[in-house]
Amino acid sequence: MSRELVTIKGGKDGFRLLVDSSASMKEIEAEIKKKLDSNPGFFPEGTKFELEVADLDRSVKKGIDQLLSQHGFGVDNSPKQARRPIGSQPASSNQNMQPEPVVQEMMVLNRTIRGGEEITSQSSILICGNVNPGAQIIAGGSIDIRGTCRGMVHAGAWGDTNAVIIADRLMPTQVRIANMIARSPDTMEKSDFAERACIKDGQIIIEPIER
Repeated sequence: MSRELVTIKGGKDGFRLLVDSSASMKEIEAEIKKKLDSNPGFFPEGTKFELEVADLDRSVKKGIDQLLSQHGFGVDNSPKQARRPIGSQPASSNQNMQPEPVVQEMMVLNRTIRGGEEITSQSSILICGNVNPGAQIIAGGSIDIRGTCRGMVHAGAWGDTNAVIIADRLMPTQVRIANMIARSPDTMEKSDFAERACIKDGQIIIEPIER
């Protein structure tokens, strides 16, 4: 089994980028490009990734930063102890300080969504688990399901036609993107590939992708 050179994981503070420190910059660059290109539209512009490997060569860190910048992303180099909840204000006696801009978070759920549950977020949603029949996922941005999707999924719920829906097994009862709706056929074949639903030429299409 080939080693995983780059892994992107979601967490409550955003995304973590785990890199194999023994890999070359060329290998890392190819793997990051592959992962980003396989999920176009999922990561909003301005997304910052936290590097998890402390012993990376400085030139490799710089190369990763430049590569992410080319895609409209960045590396979060702020120390963890300095972080605070999004939208809160730093404690300071200086009344002239300007408040930091509020950054829209991505909702990350590390569990299976059961039938009858409804998950709603104005941002994108990443689910590390299955979406069972009867569950509903509604996102203002894109939806990525690291598991089987058998519920109803609605991406771009407030009009974002560039939003996408991705799942390891995409078998939903209904797919919605922006104001468009597509229903699953009565008999659906199980795919051996991850799939992406998106709007092309005025209709929702489903196409295979590589994770």
